[in-house]
Formats: sequence, C-alpha cells, structure tokens
Amino acid sequence: MMQGLKTERGEQAGRDIDRASLRSTMPASGPLQGGPVSSLNMNLYATKKSAAEGMLDLALFLANITHMKTVIEQGAGFRYYIAVLTLISFSLVLQIVAGVLIIIIARRDVSQQTNQKSLDSLNNVATIIIFFIFITNICITVFGMERTGIFPRMHF
Repeated sequence: MMQGLKTERGEQAGRDIDRASLRSTMPASGPLQGGPVSSLNMNLYATKKSAAEGMLDLALFLANITHMKTVIEQGAGFRYYIAVLTLISFSLVLQIVAGVLIIIIARRDVSQQTNQKSLDSLNNVATIIIFFIFITNICITVFGMERTGIFPRMHF
C-alpha cells in the first residue's frame, strides 16, 4: 500500500490505492505484479476501444435518426422545427465523420512507431468532433422538448 493514515488494526486507510484492488484491472502478469510492461497488447486495447466507441456512435446515430423522424412527423407546426432538423442533420454529419475517423484509427497498428503520431492526431480530432456532437445533442434536447408534466399547455 501507499502512504496513508493507520487504522486501529494497523492498516493504512484514507485516499490511498490498494495495489491488490488494481490487480483486477491489469493483465495477470502486468507491471504491478512485477511482470514486463509489454504484456499489455496496446494494439488490441486500442482496437477494442475504437470498436466500443464506434458502437456508441452508431447507437447515437440511430437515436438521432429516430428523433429526426419524430420531428418530421410532427410537421412544420412544431415551434423549433427548422432549428431541430438543422441540429440533428449537423449531428448526423459529425457522427459520420467521427465514425470514419474511428474506422481509420482502428485499422492502423498503434505499436508501430511511424503510426503513433498520426494516430494521436486523428484521435485528438475524433475527440474534438465527439465533443461537438455532445454539445449539438444537448441543443437538440433543449429545443426538441415539448411542454409536458402536470400543467401542459392546453390546445383547444
């Protein structure tokens, strides 16, 4: 254990990290167990991370298509019709670009020294695009909300 306060039983407590609890997140022969650092396959890790990121991007893409369909079905009488359709379209375009970047990142080998700088740059661009998707979807949610609840606006 790392430095910290002693408990009544003589154990250290506080904000310290117990190395035994970290073992479950590391490979069986990782650096915390005294094994070589190279036992963690960074290329496999990066590929799995990119695949998970791609699946989340696909899920958001499908949710936005469903939201767009709902807005179109409501018709132009919806107060923020143009704004919401524009934001959803912008979000879908950004998601396509992010998806293509994720595929490019996943197909390259991160263990090759020549790819590392370009993969880092592509990863940074993908992160920035995903941030813009996040902000755009917050705006979609804000503009896409109808008055509901206990006292919705009555239309007679």
